[in-house]
Amino acid sequence: MKKLKIYLDTSVISFMYADDSPEKQSITREFFEKYLSVYNVYISGLVLTEIESTRNAVLRRKLKKIVMEYDLKVIETAPKDQQTLFSLARRYVKDGVIPRGKFDDAMHVAMCVHYEFDILLSWNFRHLANINKQIRINAVNKKEGYLKELFLLSPMEVLYEEE
Repeated sequence: MKKLKIYLDTSVISFMYADDSPEKQSITREFFEKYLSVYNVYISGLVLTEIESTRNAVLRRKLKKIVMEYDLKVIETAPKDQQTLFSLARRYVKDGVIPRGKFDDAMHVAMCVHYEFDILLSWNFRHLANINKQIRINAVNKKEGYLKELFLLSPMEVLYEEE
């Protein structure tokens, strides 16, 4: 059986150190420790940029360590794809699916769609990991000629009981 292709947004990596949210932290750690090898997991240069812009230097080092320690694969974004990615992200904003001030979230989605990911994994329930966004994003994608459905899920939704 083919492994599902999953894109992690920055929130998933950040919750490895979310001491103020122990349940989500525990689920995130379980994902990294038990399920990372079950899926084809990627991040993007945008995730690396967001990590690099983390204000807390100690946390920034910890987040970078996660990327290295778990050897997270980075999507190779071809220069020729940049315009397509920006155009699709702008469409999500223009159609009111993603708020104007959250353009990076729209870019995460655009990368998932353009590079044909099965799942965008996020702890961002407001702008990404919820069924209403999923339906609206997939509707925009169909209008733009992208027919593969994208699932917007939280780490909790990709864990499963082992038989």
